[in-house]
Amino acid sequence: MGIYFNPTNESFTKDRNYEIYVDKTELIAYLNKVLGTPRNCIAVSHARRFGKSHAAGMIDAYYSLGCDSSNLFDNTKIAANADYKKYMNKYNVIHLDISSFWDDFKDNLVEKIKEYIIDDFKKSFNDEIDYSKKFSVILMSVYKKNNYSICNHY
Repeated sequence: MGIYFNPTNESFTKDRNYEIYVDKTELIAYLNKVLGTPRNCIAVSHARRFGKSHAAGMIDAYYSLGCDSSNLFDNTKIAANADYKKYMNKYNVIHLDISSFWDDFKDNLVEKIKEYIIDDFKKSFNDEIDYSKKFSVILMSVYKKNNYSICNHY
């Protein structure tokens, strides 16, 4: 299926290299502004073919500990922001694309998502976390282990 925990910047790199790339990095400036505030729960929903996957790949590339994007955002709108590098590649990110699960796992969608995320956690943390606990407790364990926020992208 893919990497769900701390994805790379491959998707956004591909988008940046596309001849009709549209710079939407100002979204990151908004996200940076609401980090650590009560307004930090954000849902990105738009009509079909409106750029949700592009936005999610951009957010992954910017925040994920799973990659180094130090040069990828140069010459974008976010690069002019004073906090441009402050949050870059400093967070655990969980990237979920529900459509990639829907066709195969309609009957047990939530359980399969949890299973795949836990598999990714095991690759990163081995036996350092008790995976027999409730999923919310496992997420808190990852949060406490790295002392970073967990960002969810849908």
